[in-house]
Amino acid sequence: MEANRAQNGIQLLLAAEQEAQHIVNTAKAAKMARLKQAKEEAEKEITQFRAKMEAEFQRKVAESSGDSGANVKRLEQETEAKIDHLKREAARISHDVVQMLLKHVTTIRN
Repeated sequence: MEANRAQNGIQLLLAAEQEAQHIVNTAKAAKMARLKQAKEEAEKEITQFRAKMEAEFQRKVAESSGDSGANVKRLEQETEAKIDHLKREAARISHDVVQMLLKHVTTIRN
């Protein structure tokens, strides 16, 4: 009878060990599933964040390009205005400059 009880105790311990192992395995599987889900969600968020940042970057590049085109046009207009001003000034004083040069070239110094 004592041997029977010992045998039953051992059987109970083995059953309890198997149940514990099953619980541990289930917990490990659940943990791995949660980690996999968290990783997938993180990758999804990263992809969305990258897409958002890329779209913002492209928008800023487009804005900068637009500003650059406007700056180029403005600089071209300013340059043309300065060239016109210099041409008018040169035309206005060219007669006086020619007269001054002729005077210096034709004057003889001792």
